Amino acid sequence: MTAEEIQNFLQQEFPENPLIVESCENRRARLRLEVDQTHLRPGGTISGPTMMLLADTAVYAAILTTIGAVALAVTTNLNINFLRKPEPNLDLIGESWLMKVGKRLIVGEVIIYSENDPEPVAHATCTYSLPTKSLPS
Repeated sequence: MTAEEIQNFLQQEFPENPLIVESCENRRARLRLEVDQTHLRPGGTISGPTMMLLADTAVYAAILTTIGAVALAVTTNLNINFLRKPEPNLDLIGESWLMKVGKRLIVGEVIIYSENDPEPVAHATCTYSLPTKSLPS
């Protein structure tokens, strides 16, 4: 799937998802979150759940670009390390790649940055389980 196809798929399947698919290629994806007041927590920083949404969706986009539209692929594990406070006035960028693509499980990694800042604000790993019927014969 292309970035545009994944964006359309996410809007159809998850209409509340605010993320923008900027690019993707086999086993990789780059997503953007346009940060606004709804993503901030007390203290003026971007909330953890917001960064977790970006991490989870970035891995899902990498999966979609690799194996096609699998709506029933589900997250079985997400581990995130918050490395430093992201800038509340800058968009977040999530860059993901798939470390392992197996028959039943896919493991991916994501680094999250504040826009135009080379230092990561978070690092996540994510495991997805694939439904049996999505597997190639």
